[in-house]
Amino acid sequence: MTADTDGSIQERLGTALREHDETVAVAESCTGGLIGSLLTDVPGSSDYFDRSLVTYSYDAKRTELAVSREALDEEGAVSERVARQMAGGVRDRADVTWGVSTTGIAGPTGGTEEKPVGTVFIGVAYAAPWDTGDSGTRVRRYEFDGSRTEIKRRIAEQALTDVLDAVDSGGL
Repeated sequence: MTADTDGSIQERLGTALREHDETVAVAESCTGGLIGSLLTDVPGSSDYFDRSLVTYSYDAKRTELAVSREALDEEGAVSERVARQMAGGVRDRADVTWGVSTTGIAGPTGGTEEKPVGTVFIGVAYAAPWDTGDSGTRVRRYEFDGSRTEIKRRIAEQALTDVLDAVDSGGL
C-alpha cells in the first residue's frame, strides 16, 4: 500500500470524493478486483464507491460494459479504445460521477513487442452536470515492471491516482 503523511491513495481519493460529493465505479480487467478491494479498505467508502465490475473476458466486457465487438476484434482488449469504452460504460451503467477502467498485461506471459508485459491502459470517465458539455473520457498508457502481483498493485494505485488527479482538477 502506498502511504504518506496524508494517508494512502485510496484514503486521499475517498476524502476528495466526499468533499466534492462525487461517486466512483470501476471496470477492472487485469487488476481482477484489486481496485475495488483497495477502495473498500477505507471505512465509510460506501459514501462514494458504487461498484467494481471485473470484466476479464471479451464477453464480459461486451455484456457488462457495452464495449463494442469492433473495438475488441480490431484492437484487442489491451487498447486505448477498449479502456475508453470500459470507463464510460461503467460510469454510465452505475450512474456515477467517475468511471475508471484498467485493461492490460500483468504477466509473466502474454506480452508482445508492441504491448510488453506490464502494459496497461487506464481510462477515467467523467460525468459532468447535464447541459455543460464537459463530460468525457481520458485514457493513459503505462508500462510497469515487476512480478504479476507487483504489476497489478502498481496499476491499481495508478488508476486511483489518475482519478484523484481528475477529481482535484474538477474534471478532465
